[in-house]
Amino acid sequence: MDLLQILILAIVQGAAELLPISSSAHVIVAEKLMGLDPTAPDMTLLLVMLHTGTMFAVIVYFWKSWCASYFSSAQAFRSNAAYVVIATAITGVVGLALMEIIKHVVAGNAPGFEIEHLFGNSRLMAVALAAAGVLIIVSSRLRQGDKDLSVRSALWIGAVQGLCLPFRGFSRSGATISTGLAQGISRRRAEEFSFALAVVLTPPVIAREVLRLYKAQAAAVPAHSGELFHLFGPSLVGMVLSFLAGLAALRWLSRWLEQGRWHIFGVYCIVASLVVLWVG
Repeated sequence: MDLLQILILAIVQGAAELLPISSSAHVIVAEKLMGLDPTAPDMTLLLVMLHTGTMFAVIVYFWKSWCASYFSSAQAFRSNAAYVVIATAITGVVGLALMEIIKHVVAGNAPGFEIEHLFGNSRLMAVALAAAGVLIIVSSRLRQGDKDLSVRSALWIGAVQGLCLPFRGFSRSGATISTGLAQGISRRRAEEFSFALAVVLTPPVIAREVLRLYKAQAAAVPAHSGELFHLFGPSLVGMVLSFLAGLAALRWLSRWLEQGRWHIFGVYCIVASLVVLWVG
């Protein structure tokens, strides 16, 4: 990877991660267009580090809002933390179970199979993008609610987030915000909760990808496994750039969500699914 490629991927990731249009799908398509392998360990590490940059953008952007709602009192913190834990727990159950089913059905329980092997499947990505687009459009047509979170809504949002984990193209933010809207939760509250879940989910994903990359490097060049450190340089540059692009994208998302333009993202996802099929 050269600096120009990292710059392009960082801008694509930063802009798309915080919009409900599946950043992973866009980054993978960009990688393919530049002749890069989306399933390679160093590329998945870069993708995760780009996610890290946007995670920090989320924290910076929502910090004041979270302080007013999540940290306004000890009781508010306990109830909101409980919803986050419930949603994250069900995400883990659904996501891990789905990955095991995919491993059994698609790979016949092959010992070397990893879910990242599916990331280069353009047809699967296109279907996931189209599904996310339909979900966004349907949720945008529902009457806007003003409910707060509940255990039931947290369970539903967490379950849908779990469905997103194995599939690049099934936008996590699009699916979780849409599920919140379908539950009658206010748009701002659904947005805040969706990105709070993202902040919790990102660190374990980073740790998993770092471990995966280390094992791949050690197996390929056992005598030079210490070269892993050098792969972090490009990823760190990408992280900073995606942070800046993410801040801009969040302002765009919040404005359109409040202005009732949510459905436009759904239309975009459906169009993007056709583009992915063509590129693939």
